[in-house]
Amino acid sequence: MWRREAGTAVRRVAPPPEPASSAITAGFRIPPVPTEWSPHAHALHELVWVRGGTLTSRVADRVFTVSEGHGLWMPAGTVHGGRATAGAEFHDAFFAPDRTPIAFREPTTIAMTPLLTSLLAHLARPDLDAAARARAEAVVFDVLRPADRQFALQLPGDARIDAIAEALLADPADDRSLEEWARQLGISDRTVTRAFRRATGLSFAQWRQMLRAHRALALLAEGMDVMSVSETLGYAQPSSFIAAFRRVMGTTPGAFFGAAGDIPGDVPNSVSRVQTS
Repeated sequence: MWRREAGTAVRRVAPPPEPASSAITAGFRIPPVPTEWSPHAHALHELVWVRGGTLTSRVADRVFTVSEGHGLWMPAGTVHGGRATAGAEFHDAFFAPDRTPIAFREPTTIAMTPLLTSLLAHLARPDLDAAARARAEAVVFDVLRPADRQFALQLPGDARIDAIAEALLADPADDRSLEEWARQLGISDRTVTRAFRRATGLSFAQWRQMLRAHRALALLAEGMDVMSVSETLGYAQPSSFIAAFRRVMGTTPGAFFGAAGDIPGDVPNSVSRVQTS
C-alpha cells in the first residue's frame, strides 16, 4: 500500500468475538498511533468504518480507501490487510453468515448513514437484551446498502509496469511522464499504455490521477489543508488539484467531506478543518 508512516504500529488481528444468539457483534477503538493490521481473514463477515480519519485496506490487487461517511464490507474468508490513521475512531461489526440475509460476494463500499451508524452503536451496548438486539439487527439488514460510488484503486499486477505502481504508491508526487517511464523500463510507450489499459481499465494518466485522489482522502482527513495536499501530491496549483479531485470523485474536496456530516469536536484529526481555496 502507501509508504508506511513513521511510528506505525503493526499488529496481528485477534479473532473476532464469537456471536452467541445474535447475528451482529459491534465495537470500536481509537488507535493512538497509525496502526496497520497484517493480512488476515475472518470466518465472519466484517463491516469497518472510521470517524475522524481514514482506513486503507488492501484486498488482493485492489486498494480501498474508507473515509468519513463510508464503510467497507469484507465477506467472510476474504484475506485483507488494513491501516488506520492515528486518533481515528475505528469501528467494526461482525456478522454471522448463517444469520445474515445479505450477500455481498466481494468487498463492497457501504453508505454509513446516520441511521445505520446509530443502530450499530446501539448493538455495541453490552446490556442490550435479546429482544431489543433482534429488533435492531432486523432494521440494520433493512438499511444496509452499498454506496452509490464504489471507490477502489485497481493495481496493475503486470510485471512490466508494477515498478511504476510501486513508485507512485511510495511517492504520489512522482511526475515522471509515461515516456520517461518507458525509457527507464526499457519498453515502448505503447507497451506501457496498453498494459495499464488492459490491467486497470484506465490510461496511465487516469490511473495516476485516481491514485492521487485516494491519497488525498487520507491527507485531507488528517487535517491537511488543500494547498499542502496539492503540493504533497505534485500539483503546481491548488486549483489543479481541486479540478483533478473533482474529475475522479465528482465533487470538490470540501463538498466531499461536508457530505459526510458534522464531525464531533472531540474527535482527533477532525475533517472539519479541511480548507478549500
